[in-house]
Amino acid sequence: MRKTKYLTKAYKHYKKFGIEGFFLTTNVFFSKKPLLKFYLNKQKSPIYLRNNSTDYATFLQVFYSEEYNFSFSKQPKVIIDCGANIGLSAIYFKNKFPNAIIIAIEPDSGNYEMLLKNTESYPDIMCIKAGIWNTSTNLEVVDLNMGEWGFVVKAVDHPTESTIKGISIKEIITSFDLDRIDILKIDIEGSEKELFELGHDEWLPFVNTIIIETHDRFKKGTSKSIFSALVKYDFSLTIKGENLLFDLLKT
Repeated sequence: MRKTKYLTKAYKHYKKFGIEGFFLTTNVFFSKKPLLKFYLNKQKSPIYLRNNSTDYATFLQVFYSEEYNFSFSKQPKVIIDCGANIGLSAIYFKNKFPNAIIIAIEPDSGNYEMLLKNTESYPDIMCIKAGIWNTSTNLEVVDLNMGEWGFVVKAVDHPTESTIKGISIKEIITSFDLDRIDILKIDIEGSEKELFELGHDEWLPFVNTIIIETHDRFKKGTSKSIFSALVKYDFSLTIKGENLLFDLLKT
């Protein structure tokens, strides 16, 4: 059964990525190395994945299934990646839109180290170790025991050695002196509930497109929070995989 599964994946990845896809599948199934290296579409800069982690599953979502491969009417110039994980979505966007500036935010220390490693050859990808929230605050990372993509954050009253900085979208706009956000990608494991509950009128007018994954399984009411905020705007909705794309129509 394992051999059949390996051969099936190896063939599919070879068809999608060429010989590098075959090697990646082989390493995922048989290598004991803690870190796997993959060259995507003959790019000089490799992608690194932690072995025996959710990194490979994330890679499949981003690069095999291409769940961020939406059609856009204009080439985006500014992309904010909230919940950047190990940087795969940022790399995907950068290769698709080479002239875009990307701001990638990730709260978990292990993921952030991988984010830096994966994006070190991309000077236009700027990384911030923080959690996205509706205001500036102190956040605590909570492990849901779901692997590297199952970290959530919660606000706490006082900073400790284990807390991280929580920042708002408005703070990012101000810090980078942005006049618009062409794509706002949000995959923040339930914190979208708080993000859209308070203060969203300060930054939503700057946003052209939102790509978001909802996590009602982590926090009840996340989808309600999002739609309650966006109902004030004219928008079109596209669904692909686990992602919702909202084009905010400017009048």
